[in-house]
Amino acid sequence: MPSRSCLLLLGVALSDLVIASGAHAADAPAPVEQETPTPTPTLTGDWGGLRSDLRDKGIDLSIGYTGELATNVSGGSRKAVNDTDQITVGAAIDADKLMGLRGGSFQATVTYRRGENLSQNAGLDTLLQVQEVYGRGQTFRLTEFSYSQDLGGGVDVKLGRLPVGNDFSSFSCDFMNGSFCGAPIGNIGGDFWYNWPVSQWAARLRVKHGSAYAMIGAYEVNPRNLENTFTIGHFKGATGVLIPFEMGHGLRLGHDHLPGLIKAGGWYSTADADDVLLGTDRLPAVAADQPMLQRSGRYGGFVIIQQQLTGRYTQSADGTTHATQGLSTFATFTQADRNTARVDNQITAGLHYLGFADSRPQDFIQLGVARTHLNARAALADELQTGVDISQGAEYEIEADYGLQLTPWMNVQPNVQYIANPDGDKKRTNIVVLGLKTAIAL
Repeated sequence: MPSRSCLLLLGVALSDLVIASGAHAADAPAPVEQETPTPTPTLTGDWGGLRSDLRDKGIDLSIGYTGELATNVSGGSRKAVNDTDQITVGAAIDADKLMGLRGGSFQATVTYRRGENLSQNAGLDTLLQVQEVYGRGQTFRLTEFSYSQDLGGGVDVKLGRLPVGNDFSSFSCDFMNGSFCGAPIGNIGGDFWYNWPVSQWAARLRVKHGSAYAMIGAYEVNPRNLENTFTIGHFKGATGVLIPFEMGHGLRLGHDHLPGLIKAGGWYSTADADDVLLGTDRLPAVAADQPMLQRSGRYGGFVIIQQQLTGRYTQSADGTTHATQGLSTFATFTQADRNTARVDNQITAGLHYLGFADSRPQDFIQLGVARTHLNARAALADELQTGVDISQGAEYEIEADYGLQLTPWMNVQPNVQYIANPDGDKKRTNIVVLGLKTAIAL
């Protein structure tokens, strides 16, 4: 599960980050076939054999901690140092092993978030947060409670309480800036697309054939899911249905057949939404002193590309690949409709290099760059509201990290972020943030 993986050992390369250095292309070995994934090393060990015993019976327990410490050394309205944290407790249950239900599996995940938000406390006023783990209420949440069933013939379904970004437009969470963590549309359109750790009633159907797949889902749009309280699920308050869809195809590059993936999709939400500029009389709402015009439905699309060019990787029995050494790359593009989206598009790209000789095989360095665009219609509304030309356009985010794998279960990741044109305003002071991201598998 992409979201859970990003919360555990960040030093282990994720399969969705890929390109490797040409200097190693000629001697890259064939992938190591790995029939059974090796359990993730943990701080608390095997609990006297209990974890292994449960795993043999079909119950795989996981506990992860992620902490993010950040301070602004430039920009913002004041200097601050803030820490925010998340604990994740998960159980993956093989229904075949446990109860003889072939092809079935359960997933339950509970998260707890606490801490403070540097973007708010330092007055950074950025379009996206500099600490991705903050947000959606500092509270306990039922992040997932789902059942999946393999129907045979490459068809499977998933039902229950789901975060939409776990399946659609899914993306890893190696970085600390929100531009590079989770489904991009959930970061720029979070009022209707609820990324981790928020879940909603949902169903997802997927069809796979070889290295290609297609899937479609239906997710409840309910603002009550954002309330700062723990609940199994709300049964009232829905305003519509989010219908995401996606197609993808695995890629193999060169004589070493290095893995990659291209996927594209979109969404349509049936929930009504305010126009970002116009009032009910179809004139700018601020100037005409009118309520906002209601738009029926929201829509958009995305493309995500990942590809390993050189290096080493392992491949499990189900075909899942994991990079174990090399330089990786990714690129994403997300476009939302301009009638209702304050942030209407985003482009990201990055590099990730894993493995420094035999002495530091799980250390990594990475660089991410993003352009997050403020809708020109929303910018006009801001100017009419303030009476000042604030030259709004795009915000640019850059982040560089070094991931130090101190132990098999602990990764410490110092990083620096540079944000130009905060909130898309060219007249504002650019921001520099120093951060430290820590991930521990407990």
